[in-house]
Amino acid sequence: MTQAVVERAAGPEPERGLLLAVLPKGSDGDEELAELRELARTAGVAPVGQVVQHRVRPDPRSYVGKGKLDELKDAYGSTSAEVLIVDDELAPTQQRALEDALSARVVDRTQLILDIFAQHAVSAEGKLQVELAQLEYNLPRMRGMWKHLERLAGGGGTAQLGGGVGTRGPGESQLETDRRLANRRITLLRRRLRDVGAHRATRRKARTRASAPTVALAGYTNVGKSTLLNALTGAEVRVEDRLFETLDPTTRGFEYVGKRYLVTDTVGFIRRLPTQLVEGFASTLEETLVADLILHVLDASLPENELVEQQRAVETVLAEIGAGEVPVEVVLNKVDRLDLVARRRVSNRFPGAALVSATTGEGLDALRERIAERFADRFDDVRLLVPYDEGRVLSDLYALGAPIDERTDTDEGVLIRARLPHRDVRRFARYLVAGIEAESASTA
Repeated sequence: MTQAVVERAAGPEPERGLLLAVLPKGSDGDEELAELRELARTAGVAPVGQVVQHRVRPDPRSYVGKGKLDELKDAYGSTSAEVLIVDDELAPTQQRALEDALSARVVDRTQLILDIFAQHAVSAEGKLQVELAQLEYNLPRMRGMWKHLERLAGGGGTAQLGGGVGTRGPGESQLETDRRLANRRITLLRRRLRDVGAHRATRRKARTRASAPTVALAGYTNVGKSTLLNALTGAEVRVEDRLFETLDPTTRGFEYVGKRYLVTDTVGFIRRLPTQLVEGFASTLEETLVADLILHVLDASLPENELVEQQRAVETVLAEIGAGEVPVEVVLNKVDRLDLVARRRVSNRFPGAALVSATTGEGLDALRERIAERFADRFDDVRLLVPYDEGRVLSDLYALGAPIDERTDTDEGVLIRARLPHRDVRRFARYLVAGIEAESASTA
């Protein structure tokens, strides 16, 4: 068992948490549990020690073996821990076995991440998504919550509950009631999220009509996506150095050589992101799915093995949500922390990736240029002559949100020089004029 020094910080006293993991033989416990320690701190828990068992797979009943369970009891008492945090999603039976053995609260990895999401959810949609994920996680675990009432049924235990006259205790009826209420709430939340998703789709259609290319920032949590969004667009989105700071998608825009581009920051990913969250945050993650381009942001300052592992974790989630077909550009952020040798090494490891620092601004102009090049054939420079009695055409033109470079009132009508999305040029074909005709019209 490894004990940790608890760092005191201003504010409420954090809970004392003991970390537990079952890892493959030969793996480094400190390295493997580094992320769990950071998750715990983000949730307001101070890690006071860790217990690691190396074995092929966890024990199906108690997660760790009998001998390690005795060691775990001693460690829990000696560290004065208040909660056990497990680096796995526990089966309900495993969680109950650990709770009974320690007479303590046991929180698994999924529960911990859900708790962090609950703390950070700000919008109504984010709160609905978190509540849905928590209910779906807790539904199969409800029986353990009523275990103390089940004992009222007598010596036969759970098996006798509901088995005959005199054995139908309050635990069973309350359990069924709670399950029914939970299922009803899940149905309601899904309906509300569908409604919210419909509103989001409406806003998305408006952005599509504006024909501005949409770029989604995807990446592991805490790699600096929000800072990059601010640096690219001049936005002032809140940035904190903690995991899962951004849960709600945020869209801002920037202009480059007269053309507008939209950038959306989405929820950060993590290894073994709970299935409940992937499903619950489907509408949020759709912002990545419908983007024209994904910027996969990586933290270049990490050790190479960790960098590659995070890249794979994000690619796995992108594939799960069906975004595998969207074009991707790799962006290596935080290069200001690297010396020349490290920069060369990471450039060789990720050839063609954009090297930037959202903090210092290094490489941002080159990144904007790269984004613009991706959509260079999306706009056509055109000249339009719109008669005065067809003002509706001008309204349609402005509704597109296309860049209008010049507008001149002439005898024949309004002369417009604009950059139209390629797919909309045909729509205005009857108003197109050649360069010479346009010049004569403006000087007439």
